[in-house]
Amino acid sequence: MSKQEIQNNTSEGLVEVIKTPISRRNFLAFTGISIAAAGVVSLGLQGCKTDDIVAPVTGSVDVGKNDTGVLNYAYALEQLEAAFYIQAVATPYSGMTGAELAILTDIRDHEICHRDFFKAAIGSAAIGSLVVNFSSINFTSRASVLGTAKAFEDLGVSAYNGAGYYIANPVYLELAGKIVSVEARHAAAIRDLLNPRSADFAGNDVVDASSGLDVQRKPSQVLPIAAAYLSTTVTANYLP
Repeated sequence: MSKQEIQNNTSEGLVEVIKTPISRRNFLAFTGISIAAAGVVSLGLQGCKTDDIVAPVTGSVDVGKNDTGVLNYAYALEQLEAAFYIQAVATPYSGMTGAELAILTDIRDHEICHRDFFKAAIGSAAIGSLVVNFSSINFTSRASVLGTAKAFEDLGVSAYNGAGYYIANPVYLELAGKIVSVEARHAAAIRDLLNPRSADFAGNDVVDASSGLDVQRKPSQVLPIAAAYLSTTVTANYLP
């Protein structure tokens, strides 16, 4: 079977996954997703886990080209976000309230599921586990953790918005649209924690007041920003 046939089979399976509404509780627990026909590829999400079992990429990695490259690009960003929130929840900053812990835990769980879903969906073409570098983040400081969370969420939303242009498969585009909407909710929640009951949840720095549209960035703009938090060098030489 050709690569194109495999990709088509994968797409057909993903349609069913994407179009089936599931609750957050079920999403965190769902298992055994197969996104290929005729047993060509079997991708199981064995729940959403807080650890990586893939050997880390200690040098550099390129995300690839075409739709696989875009998906790997998103997977890299989800790895970064998941690792950050895992650490933030595992070592709560000084004075973290129960409400703040609940919000960060919810976001952590979402990001882990996003990460694991991309890993399963991309299959053997997925990049490895990235090595993060959080030395610039003070996880004991509320301002440092929430400030970094704000930066990550805003970056993630702009990255998905910018990458949508380069996705050829409409199934993948729909998936990206579903995930970016969740990332935008995260961004608004974090902004409200930093500046409660203000208009900053959708500030002019991320939403164009004249058009009402969120900002977008190309991979060539996003990865240099993300690089400050990665020991692994991630490139997108075949993406804009």
